[in-house]
Amino acid sequence: MSNDKPQAVCASDFASIVGEENAVCLWENIELSQQKRIQQAISNEKSQGVYASGNSPSCIVYPRTQKQLAAVIATAYTNNWRVLPCGSGSKLSWGGLVKGVDIVVSTERINQVIEHAVGDLTVTVEAGMKFSDLQALLVKSRQFLALDPTAPESATIGGIVATGDTGSLRQRYGSVRDQLLGITFVRADGQIAKAGGRVVKNVAGYDLMKLLTGSYGTLGFISQLTFRVYPLPEASGTVVLTGSAEAVSQAADILRGSALTPVQADLLSAKLVSSLGLGQGLGLIARFQSISESVKEQSNRVLEVGQKLGLDGAIFADADEANLWQRLQERIHTTATESVITCKIGVLPTAAVEILTQVELGLIHISSGLGLLQLEDKNQVLKVRDELRSAGGDRTQANRGFLTILEAPVAVKEQIDVWGYTGNALPLMRRIKEQFDSKNILSPGRFVGGI
Repeated sequence: MSNDKPQAVCASDFASIVGEENAVCLWENIELSQQKRIQQAISNEKSQGVYASGNSPSCIVYPRTQKQLAAVIATAYTNNWRVLPCGSGSKLSWGGLVKGVDIVVSTERINQVIEHAVGDLTVTVEAGMKFSDLQALLVKSRQFLALDPTAPESATIGGIVATGDTGSLRQRYGSVRDQLLGITFVRADGQIAKAGGRVVKNVAGYDLMKLLTGSYGTLGFISQLTFRVYPLPEASGTVVLTGSAEAVSQAADILRGSALTPVQADLLSAKLVSSLGLGQGLGLIARFQSISESVKEQSNRVLEVGQKLGLDGAIFADADEANLWQRLQERIHTTATESVITCKIGVLPTAAVEILTQVELGLIHISSGLGLLQLEDKNQVLKVRDELRSAGGDRTQANRGFLTILEAPVAVKEQIDVWGYTGNALPLMRRIKEQFDSKNILSPGRFVGGI
């Protein structure tokens, strides 16, 4: 269906399902803060692109239950209306430009806790629940969800899973996929499907949880999730080493090969180090959480490694430590100008320092080689991609890493491939998309290869 359907009619088509107050024309009633935030996130006037030029969705629909969500998607399927799924809109500008979207459907009002099994260390919540609200609930039982996503105050649980978004905590706890135990989602035809369960040991059925994680809403609309959670640690401490690229690289090698167990460990670019007031040169930041004696011992051992290599070092604890990690999160996700391009990088951990010396602002995890870079323009994006693909000069070995654009102006996303994928799995991805969404109504154009 084209986007020439009258806006009011489009909203009224869903009013009978969700109520008039929950189906609104995109450009009306924007004084409501919730609608205004999402409108700003998807507006084509916003420099960080969401959808292709000339595409303008007609309305936003806010289901309040999973059954309402299923009915909304079923209606869209019947009428061939293209749907852009979202939570709070905090990551709508990630990925490729969506094409020909008719409606935006938000899970922000599907946000209840279904079950918190304290003794089993699991929690089941609806997709629209805010990450910050869930953590506040878990902390009452001295537990936490071991993810550290972008925009933690506004990000929804469903959006975090749909984009596979986690940060430095993957050093100890793994990725989103590693912590997900069960998932409920609405298929493109409006049917509700489930996978996994509510217990840690569950091996029945296909692993749809891993397939849907990081699929950007192209395979199904996530509505409910079950995670494993962890006890809050007794103590925490962070060590920062700064200095020459060679010495920081050696420190990272030593830390990777040691018996030390940091929960977070990252390499930082020189500009990121200086902007945080941590010193000069590249940086290595490592956080330990355990019993007090263990935290002190491990922190001191990292500090000793740094001293032997001629690096400056400091230990942060308590409020200073919490403030440091908060500032680091804010700095790496805040762009100085609207033209800055935010990218996700994956590189061999041993090559991370080499990449960080070539960019101004960047962070790469020492073990996974995943991280974030802020690049100045499309030419720098292409330069870094070429470096990752060169693999030491042998361009037949295009496996040293990848660089994916998360946020960039519409013009940049229209000029270069956002995903930069060069592997051979694209035909398989297309067949999977065809199986899950044969009409191509879910997030069209947002994923690899325009899927």
